[in-house]
Amino acid sequence: MEISGLLGTIKSIESFEIPDEMKKSILIIIPLFIASCSQAHDDKLSPGPANPEQATAQQAVTYYIDAQTGNDNNNGTSDKTPWQSLVRANQLTLKAGDRLLFKRGSTFHGVLEICGHGQSGKPIEVGAYGKGERPKIVGYDESDYAVRILNSEYLTLRDLEIVNTGKERKARRTGLMVACSDYGLSRCITIDGLFIHDVNGSLVKEEGGGSALFIVNRGKTIASRFDSLTISNCHIKDCARNAMIWSGYYNRHDWLPNTHVVVRGNLIEGVPGDGIVPIGCDGTLIEYNVMRNCPDMLPMTEAAAGIWPWSCDNTIIQFNEVSDHKAPWDAQGYDCDYNCRNTLIQYNYSHDNYGGMVLICDSGNERDYSIGNQGSRVRYNISIGDGMRSKETRQGMFSPNIHIAGRVEDTQVDHNIIHSNPKTVGNADRTMVCSDSWDGYADNTSFTANIFYTAETSRFEMTSSTNNLFSGNWYLGNYSSVPGDKTSRTVSHYYQQQVIDKDAKGYAGLLQLMDRKTICGQDCHFVNKEKIERFFSLMD
Repeated sequence: MEISGLLGTIKSIESFEIPDEMKKSILIIIPLFIASCSQAHDDKLSPGPANPEQATAQQAVTYYIDAQTGNDNNNGTSDKTPWQSLVRANQLTLKAGDRLLFKRGSTFHGVLEICGHGQSGKPIEVGAYGKGERPKIVGYDESDYAVRILNSEYLTLRDLEIVNTGKERKARRTGLMVACSDYGLSRCITIDGLFIHDVNGSLVKEEGGGSALFIVNRGKTIASRFDSLTISNCHIKDCARNAMIWSGYYNRHDWLPNTHVVVRGNLIEGVPGDGIVPIGCDGTLIEYNVMRNCPDMLPMTEAAAGIWPWSCDNTIIQFNEVSDHKAPWDAQGYDCDYNCRNTLIQYNYSHDNYGGMVLICDSGNERDYSIGNQGSRVRYNISIGDGMRSKETRQGMFSPNIHIAGRVEDTQVDHNIIHSNPKTVGNADRTMVCSDSWDGYADNTSFTANIFYTAETSRFEMTSSTNNLFSGNWYLGNYSSVPGDKTSRTVSHYYQQQVIDKDAKGYAGLLQLMDRKTICGQDCHFVNKEKIERFFSLMD
């Protein structure tokens, strides 16, 4: 790192509002920490330590930290002679095969800084030892984060409990930050089995919000990104504003996406804002995640949704469940937002959200850094009882089951089941599909072989959108307006027998198309690919 960059880093540390004794310790070790973590990389973003042969020759070490019985004067290399503090742990630069283990049942107050350079086949592990509850890291009152992984690779963080509450809300507060800055290519970071809760960030997006998990890649002198980042089996609870969100290269004129990101098997509860939002990524896979029990606490200015990409290509969102979203605006289970190409939303379950099942949108006037929204596909998803908004938004009672907004292009919506139940208030929005303006209108959108069921009179509002194609859809129930569909069906004895006769609200019948799976100890429901495809093959 250049001297100017080092001084900038130290300045940022000095600005953190943390106790003086902690600040002094960090300032003593920060030059060594940054020097070891910020190694130069070539133009191809090749990772690794400056001297791979020397790193390979070093013997891996396991370090132990025990808040109750440890002592920082110990050697820390045995569970009989553990260290005690995060300050001592922060002095480490972990190498290939090393392990840093925290005693289960211990609570550590402060900030944990992690830097390590593992290798393929010799990853670094930061985790737990002993018996009992996960080791707990509790951030200081004014900490921006409780744990940070900086400029690392081939490293796994698992089995920790992370809390970062503070006495009052703080913008951009997060539980875990994973950062890659002026480093190059950071490969194979795995986040697994964490319990992150009670992160008290701002509820306002424009202030910087807050999150349980914040992934950042950037670089003033060296372009930096992640490859093969995995977030799995984490329980996120009572965090504001969001669960997990990225900050990366979103500008198409400066496009360096993270690649091969996987988000799998996570449980998100008690989060009022956005659930999972990759930004500046290519080829992200998001599957078998659950978001539920979202509190109604965002200010009326705020928009949020469950799972959605922004400024991403080739995102696959599949086999997820989102329910109970109550954001004042949007509040859909799923969303394909703008500056995205080839988003695939399939085999997901959405239910009981204030908004509808899905939003597909584009900010039509933004064509500098954005390429719009191109080639989105939404297929084989199940929506039950969505669009249940019971109070006005900034545009009245607005909550269509499918919302298409702005200049989205070449969108396919096919083989979805939309089961719209009776609303709880008389002035609720009962629109099935709305395609409206966000500085422009959608073009070339197809709706094929979808099941649209409504318990109350519904409608389709396509406004000034162009080249819409409706083909072979089922329109079950009463509609005040239906689009032109030459092969439409208005009756289905199969749907009546398999769904309506079993439970008019649709849950009993449609849950038969799903599998029950345990996520973080809780029973959840995921659409079964074979079952839903067979269901459509039997529809009359």
